[in-house]
Amino acid sequence: MRLDSRIESTPLARYLLRAYLSGLPTGDHYRDTAELLLGELFANAAQHSDAPDDRHIEVRFTLTPDHLLRLEVHDADARHPTLNSPSPDDEHGRGLFLVNELAEHWGCTDRPGGIGKLVWALISPATTA
Repeated sequence: MRLDSRIESTPLARYLLRAYLSGLPTGDHYRDTAELLLGELFANAAQHSDAPDDRHIEVRFTLTPDHLLRLEVHDADARHPTLNSPSPDDEHGRGLFLVNELAEHWGCTDRPGGIGKLVWALISPATTA
């Protein structure tokens, strides 16, 4: 799905993820972590991109054969994100830190066709008690 490259589109991205997960038998096992991480990745793309305002942010979701949820956020900015270690007093800069802590794996690669990048994260299902 392609969404406006604005921070105000973040709730819509999370809504689309919830709709996708509701169609999976075990979708609720991914929901909390997936919504948090998608929100962080989408907000980073909207806030930090130097792409023209008319460019969109694309989100993709898929369940891998080994039952990991793959989130992708595509944007037109070629700069790759960097993981920082925020201090306790920092008010910003925890998005990728959360992704790094909660995802099984994550990364960034150039988009096919040479315009921008995609940031991806793999999420394991939560275990139920």
